[in-house]
Amino acid sequence: MSSPGKSFESPASAEKSVSRSRRAAAQRVREARDRLTSTTGTRPAFDHELLRQYAQTRISASLVILLLVFAAGLMSSFWARPLAAVIWTCGILAVHGLILTQCRKFLAVAPSPAATSAWRMRFILLDLVYGIAWMMILMHPAGLDTVSNSFMLFVMLLVVAVSTMLAASLPMAAFAATVPVTSSIALNFALRGTIDDSILAVLVVTAEGYFALLAHRLHSTTLATLEARAEKDALIGELEQAKEISDEARHRAEGANVAKSRFLAQMSHELRTPLNAILGFSEVMKSEIFGPHAVAVYKDYSADIHNSGVHLLNLINEILDLSRIEAGRYELNEEPVALSHVVADCHHLLKLRATSRNLTIHEVFEDDLPRLWADERATRQIALNLLSNAIKFTPPGGEIWLKVGWTASGGQYLSVKDTGPGIPEDEIPIVLDSFGQGSNSIKSAEQGAGLGLPIAKSLISMHGGTFTLRSKLRIGTEVIVTYPPERVMAALAPLGELAPSIQPEPNAMDENSRPRHTPIMNAGTGI
Repeated sequence: MSSPGKSFESPASAEKSVSRSRRAAAQRVREARDRLTSTTGTRPAFDHELLRQYAQTRISASLVILLLVFAAGLMSSFWARPLAAVIWTCGILAVHGLILTQCRKFLAVAPSPAATSAWRMRFILLDLVYGIAWMMILMHPAGLDTVSNSFMLFVMLLVVAVSTMLAASLPMAAFAATVPVTSSIALNFALRGTIDDSILAVLVVTAEGYFALLAHRLHSTTLATLEARAEKDALIGELEQAKEISDEARHRAEGANVAKSRFLAQMSHELRTPLNAILGFSEVMKSEIFGPHAVAVYKDYSADIHNSGVHLLNLINEILDLSRIEAGRYELNEEPVALSHVVADCHHLLKLRATSRNLTIHEVFEDDLPRLWADERATRQIALNLLSNAIKFTPPGGEIWLKVGWTASGGQYLSVKDTGPGIPEDEIPIVLDSFGQGSNSIKSAEQGAGLGLPIAKSLISMHGGTFTLRSKLRIGTEVIVTYPPERVMAALAPLGELAPSIQPEPNAMDENSRPRHTPIMNAGTGI
């Protein structure tokens, strides 16, 4: 027994929970393996992607760097010697060109973990050389006393900001490019000894710390973006794999359905041929057409053989009907059908069976019901299935009510209610499924194949109607099928006199004295 507060998960939810747990475990294993194989603590694929973004950013910002170098060289020529400014400009352009060459080379090679580590170290060293080159313009021997504080701060902030943005995906490279510049300026201010210069030195160190923190935050954001994209790609891959599995399962199901249809069609012919002979000869033997049996019990055996053959034939017909309905090949042969007459005929067919079980069947039919536009064979099969089920499971001495009448929406309904043992609420979906049988059906001595209710439900659905089953234990069961108002054939109104505006003119007659105007027919049938 389970505890009162314990809830049971459905198979679908349990499968989803297992799938999520499996995916989470696989992700943890993958992350642990990546941390062990990576030198930076991230996935090897992320290391290469970060370097690729670094290289692409440096290449795309090459024009900005050139403008910055030329502007700084031009401004430094006002305080330093022009030749020194030109030499510095050419040197830093050479470093910048080397960095661009290495970035293009990196983008052209195939990724590998060992090569990625080597390229990372190479880019850090190049950025260190790049930062030292910027430091040289500020630590110029001839310019230490003439370069203004504003110029040094401006160059430092500009270089640090640009280097931080360009090397955001590689924080160590940004640190290597900015530390030489900030340390030289801070040292220069600190060596002057004044309070103002000391404050400027502290400000320079603080700015370096701020930009270092900004580079770290930008790197974390980029890494989170890469992780989200990798997770999205993994989910897309799982969805594609699940779709492939689903398509393969659908193809297998379609193939199995085709094989089932072929099997049923073949077996229908193979079974019906000998079954007709069994039914015919057993009928002859049961009726003693060619004379009485020498042993009287043979007549009972012949009746048993005939009844078993009829039961088998009905079972074959039900399986074939259900197979055609599920395959969408059941075609309705629609015609005007009187629902009350069909139900009364079904009652007459099963009246002897109900009488043998001492059951009383009550008919409650509303008068003057119009006909339905429906399939008479399907309607008859619905009524027979519902009534035979009620007779089968109602104990001797019980009662059955057959009701036919109007629905509240203007349609028509058929209700079959019995005083049987009822169906437990949790077994109602089972009995409505193909070959499903409830506990009462299993205990009954007169069992069926479990196809009567599913076939009736499918047939009424094909008519656009509804199927409702209500049952209470030890009280009884009621099944209600309804036909929609569109299938009720309303009677046409009486034909009135033609309006004066459409009366034929006296001279609108031809030589045969026939009216030229054709009569207007009322096309509405109410279907």
